[in-house]
Amino acid sequence: MYDSSDLRKGLKIEIDGEPYIVVQFEFVKPGKGQALYKCRLKNMLTGIQFDRTYRSGEKFNEAHLEEHEMEYLYAEGDKYCFMNTSNYEQEFLSAEQLGDAVHLLKENTLCNVLFFQDKAIGVTLPIFMELKIVKADPWVKGDTASGDSKPATLETGYVLQVPPFVEEGEIIRIDTRTGQYVERVKS
Repeated sequence: MYDSSDLRKGLKIEIDGEPYIVVQFEFVKPGKGQALYKCRLKNMLTGIQFDRTYRSGEKFNEAHLEEHEMEYLYAEGDKYCFMNTSNYEQEFLSAEQLGDAVHLLKENTLCNVLFFQDKAIGVTLPIFMELKIVKADPWVKGDTASGDSKPATLETGYVLQVPPFVEEGEIIRIDTRTGQYVERVKS
């Protein structure tokens, strides 16, 4: 059981039987009266966000979430199949549940899948992924008009900006939290 003074960004709470995560948080202490806790909450099942203000002393239930290590196997239409590495059970998640992770997902990737009441609701990719560039424009020495980056298409179909010296066929490391290039991987 959480108290309103426990509220902070990233806290997962349960309201009316559904899990919510605190996306933004602000503590306000007016000149007189009770302290206020202004929060932006995101429903972890539907993705809907809304603002809510709580007074000090209000209570919240802890969201009972579980995380299991699972391996991404394949995509079937708009469903993505994950296999539990300990008991080999399979779960399907939709592209909507995966969010931006769908752009960096490669077969046989180990991920953490989040469960609420034995139902898969989301996935967390490893912080860094190594993916191959399948299409990148060649860089012409002295070409300063295009700037210090160029678009590159990865094996998953995701397009991102990379430095001009990165070429087609190379493997690069990407930060999955930001979706940006980190470095080339030496083979």
